[in-house]
Amino acid sequence: MTSPGAGRQNPLRLQFPQSLAVYAEYADAQKAVDFLSDEHFPVENCMIVGTDLKRIERITGRLTTGRVAAGGVASGAWLGLFIGLLFTIFTSESAFTTIASTMVFGALFGVIWALIGYAMTRGQRDFQSVTQVVATKYEVLVEHKVAAQARETLAKLPGSTPNPFA
Repeated sequence: MTSPGAGRQNPLRLQFPQSLAVYAEYADAQKAVDFLSDEHFPVENCMIVGTDLKRIERITGRLTTGRVAAGGVASGAWLGLFIGLLFTIFTSESAFTTIASTMVFGALFGVIWALIGYAMTRGQRDFQSVTQVVATKYEVLVEHKVAAQARETLAKLPGSTPNPFA
């Protein structure tokens, strides 16, 4: 018995990848692959792999009870608006009354749940932030059967030489 995916190849995997070049920025790795494409190299034999991942968290502001409440009201009102619009399809009452009442209930529900959630943190996280996972280097890998051709082609790219120690 064969495995369910035995006949299919994973599109995010090369059979025998070799390192072509390593770049500090994704844009540079993308530029190298784009150059290979412009030179009619079979780029379906390439992949860009971000390695040495790190998480970056940018603090955007202090979190207060007022901000939490305002956020809860806003998100609850949006949810109420959506539900109110759905209800107007199935009811014969005034659309304005239906939408307004669902928005009020949504805002009330949103502020209560937001404040409960904030209270449960007990001051452990009194700030807002945005997080992103990024790679510290980007490696261009190429299928072994076309690696030599890729190196020759990439050597033509002005100002870009592949890292021989990749």
